[in-house]
Amino acid sequence: MSLTARRGCRVAAAVALLLALSAPGPAAASPETITRATTNLLFGPFDIVLAPIVGSRSVYNNLRDIDDTMAVRVAYVVPGVAWNTAYIMGGGVLRIFSGLIEFVPGLFLIPFEADLDPLFAPPERSNALIWEDYDFLTIKLGINYIE
Repeated sequence: MSLTARRGCRVAAAVALLLALSAPGPAAASPETITRATTNLLFGPFDIVLAPIVGSRSVYNNLRDIDDTMAVRVAYVVPGVAWNTAYIMGGGVLRIFSGLIEFVPGLFLIPFEADLDPLFAPPERSNALIWEDYDFLTIKLGINYIE
């Protein structure tokens, strides 16, 4: 074998190795960040609207589970409902803002296998008035941010 034939074989082997190593892997997009951002944007306003119901329900459950005197239970109702309602409305506002912040990075992460940690985790771990799990989406409306 001549010197040019050996070089040609080496070049062909190097090109074949380079092509084999640069072959694309399986596509595995991760839409978790964009899904979370979209659900936060869409369902955050429902948390704000349902805040009086969720706040009142939370106070009712707390009064039922607490061992205080009747005077404390009566005095707690009005300020407790007001506080819980305002707190849950604030949680809904933060949910909307976290959805806005996560939306753009979520768009860029769709083709990659990466995911961002949630900026605002309570929607994922708290109870809600309406809670439906699907394969691609979790619908949570009226989240109780206090529990």
